[in-house]
Amino acid sequence: MALGKSIKMYLTIFVATTCMYMILYQYHISRQPMPQPEIIKPPLYIITPTYRRPEQLAELTRLGYTLKHVANLLWLVIEDANRTSEMVIQTLNRIGVPYEYFLAPMPEEYKSKKAKPRGVSNRNRGLSWLRENATEGVFYFADDDNTYDISIFEQMRYTKKVSMWPVGLVTKYGVSSPIVKNGKIVGFYDGWLGGRKYPVDMAGFAVSVRFLHERPKAKMPFKAGYEEDGFLKSLAPFENAEIELLANNCTEILTWHTQTKKNNAAEKLNMTKYGDTNLVFIDRALVRP
Repeated sequence: MALGKSIKMYLTIFVATTCMYMILYQYHISRQPMPQPEIIKPPLYIITPTYRRPEQLAELTRLGYTLKHVANLLWLVIEDANRTSEMVIQTLNRIGVPYEYFLAPMPEEYKSKKAKPRGVSNRNRGLSWLRENATEGVFYFADDDNTYDISIFEQMRYTKKVSMWPVGLVTKYGVSSPIVKNGKIVGFYDGWLGGRKYPVDMAGFAVSVRFLHERPKAKMPFKAGYEEDGFLKSLAPFENAEIELLANNCTEILTWHTQTKKNNAAEKLNMTKYGDTNLVFIDRALVRP
């Protein structure tokens, strides 16, 4: 009898302890924050004109590893060339940023001009791709010879129409920026106004894809020095009051027109002397006169 009572007592204690543990466990679970659904950020389309030169692969590499830190981004790399570059493709694949690679050579009639409208055919090719393949998000013309703080990409991706911000290391003033007073644009600060309605740098604005679709004739003109102004004017109608001011109300510089030092084309490799060395493989990436 005593043994039976002991067993019954131990079973009672075991059941009570188990129930208490379950109650405490359920309470602990109820105190944990519920998992939140992943928020998908609006897509960013980065349009980068490029062309073959000694600095090309270095500059694409620098920009690419910056873009690698930005979520939900597609890099549209568009080269001014008549045939694709295996070296560019290898570089883009190595970096690992999602990309599309196109060719858009400058029309022949502009190649003989003293002031060449560089990058225009490339950017217009990017706009054509957006019209055919994108419906939402924001696009930005990011030249490969600039430097970017990644926070500007997170700010621009919510642009409703057109957003703007300052660009450093450009013009004699050292900066190109909207002039903001009481939260409104009252003018533009740029070392060269040139009669432009929008005297801004290419790196200083972003545009909504949806807004682009509402402006089917918007494009960049083949007019050196007036590419940004011409494109922004082609987005009309919109007022300065509709421009969204980024970079803490245009009080911070988050993009810089750094421009890599230009290098001379490499001399021809002496194959007689070095034809059986590693220099043959390196030589393929070099630009010749």
